[in-house]
Amino acid sequence: MCGITGIVGQRNICGELFEGMQNLEYRGYDSAGMAVLDNGRLEVRKDAGTLAEVEGRQRLSTMSGSVGIAHTRWATHGGVCQANAHPHSSADGCFAIVHNVRAPCTSPQTCMSLPATHTRPYF
Repeated sequence: MCGITGIVGQRNICGELFEGMQNLEYRGYDSAGMAVLDNGRLEVRKDAGTLAEVEGRQRLSTMSGSVGIAHTRWATHGGVCQANAHPHSSADGCFAIVHNVRAPCTSPQTCMSLPATHTRPYF
């Protein structure tokens, strides 16, 4: 189980995005992160730990941008570490994704072809 929130706005949405994570923390508490778009630049901050611990290290609430996604994770597969925390970003840093897939996926195409009983990823 995980908590996923996203906002598209005309102003800085990071305070609201962080508040959304706080409201969904009960759905995931082993790692947290946010990806925010600000003037065409994508910034991703994430880490293992409770939301308060991640906030203390990564200062998620101080990010700035008008478009963002956020995720709190409860590991159902894969270890609890920064590499497995969400959001995941593309190798070129052009986009970030979060998901709540309960089955292992090897690619976005594999995830999208899962039966409807699985939660599909957000792109």
